[in-house]
Amino acid sequence: MYICVTTVTVTAITLILIMIFYNRDNELQILKEVKKSSLISSKMTFVVGRRRIGKTKLILKSAENNSFLYVFIARKDEKLLCAEFIEEVRNKLGIKVFGNIEKFKDLFELLITLSKKKPFTLIIDEFQEFNRINPSVFSDLQNIWDMNKDKTKLNLILSGSVYSIMKKIFEHSKEPLFGRADEKINLKPFNIDVLKQIFKENSNHYTLKDFLAFYILTGGVAKYVEIFTDKKAFTLDKMLNLIFKENSIFLEEGKNILIEEFGKDYANYFSILSLIASSKTSRSEIESVLGRNIGGYLDKLENEYNIIKKLKPILTKEGGRTQKYLIDDNFLNFWFRFVYKYRSAVEIENFDYLKDIVKRDFDTFSGPFLEKYFIEKTALSKEYNLIGNYWEKGNQNEIDLIAVNQTTKNILIAEVKLNKAKASISVLKEKATKILTKYKKYKTSYKVLSIEDM
Repeated sequence: MYICVTTVTVTAITLILIMIFYNRDNELQILKEVKKSSLISSKMTFVVGRRRIGKTKLILKSAENNSFLYVFIARKDEKLLCAEFIEEVRNKLGIKVFGNIEKFKDLFELLITLSKKKPFTLIIDEFQEFNRINPSVFSDLQNIWDMNKDKTKLNLILSGSVYSIMKKIFEHSKEPLFGRADEKINLKPFNIDVLKQIFKENSNHYTLKDFLAFYILTGGVAKYVEIFTDKKAFTLDKMLNLIFKENSIFLEEGKNILIEEFGKDYANYFSILSLIASSKTSRSEIESVLGRNIGGYLDKLENEYNIIKKLKPILTKEGGRTQKYLIDDNFLNFWFRFVYKYRSAVEIENFDYLKDIVKRDFDTFSGPFLEKYFIEKTALSKEYNLIGNYWEKGNQNEIDLIAVNQTTKNILIAEVKLNKAKASISVLKEKATKILTKYKKYKTSYKVLSIEDM
């Protein structure tokens, strides 16, 4: 493990990667307000989000034109870590540090004390890595923080990409840093409006089918958006050429993101996620393939790792057992469906075969994502307070989108199809018969939504 501390010149980074800061105004405002408050007393913020989402660039953007130290935690002996850190403190802050410091707690105590006279921002990236090098750092930091925060002026930003560990560190009541953070930022992918803006501004030949592929394959993740945009990959063929090639970052991405989350039990989790990505979305379907109980795994995937979502038919009774699971991350869904499933072809680098498989199945695969897109679009409209899917036992009378405004007594019922000609309003009305018995006094609108409506 090592810590690299630097007073990064953010201006150059901002010019090169300006697209990273689309739609980050709210997060930047939070960080700006915390920085201002830290001039009175020390403040702690923790930032969490999956790899490639843009956490580091967001934080560095917020710190530009201010005095700050950026600290990246990788895996190295704590003594060496401290030696490198102290050297940077001497060079960047011009502080003379005497004696050997071999524990991070002593370094942190030194830095928070320095902030009494010279307020600054300390950014610790991949903070959860202390869980490997020395877990006592968390309790040490808590003690130092509690004793000094009211009489110092440190703006402490702690960032991490292993969701389960970061959540445990800051949100489990028995952990030392529980309740210490003044702000939390859970950095999300770009929403569909921002993604469309980026696509339109950078693509010379904009088509909605290309945009759907862009939405599916990037999922709004900043780094993927940046890669596709830099390479002018705005058609499905060009996107697949970037994904399926020698030394592509995308081929190992699922492993790189999730193996550290899941640990030695990752193979079981990967098997479940692969089945969900291949449309085995109910617990019974998955268990019938794997031949064992997976309730505990599904619970952790949903609540501890934040990888899957449980879907229930909208407006069903509390406690109803009818439910499905989906992988919330668009790219990970793609990765488990087409990369992990065909890993033998990946191993021998038969990329043409893989691209042919994706193109053969892409229309079928993209259907649920088009539904997801319109659910997101409807939510962004702020016109409804309940939005979701609907189906009855045995997957009967499936309706892709139902949105309800319980104040204005309006309900939208929509079918989502890639090809609008394959849908029928009369069939949709028939499917909705049972659910509308609960909404007799509501004004009902029926729509067929297709790629043309994106």
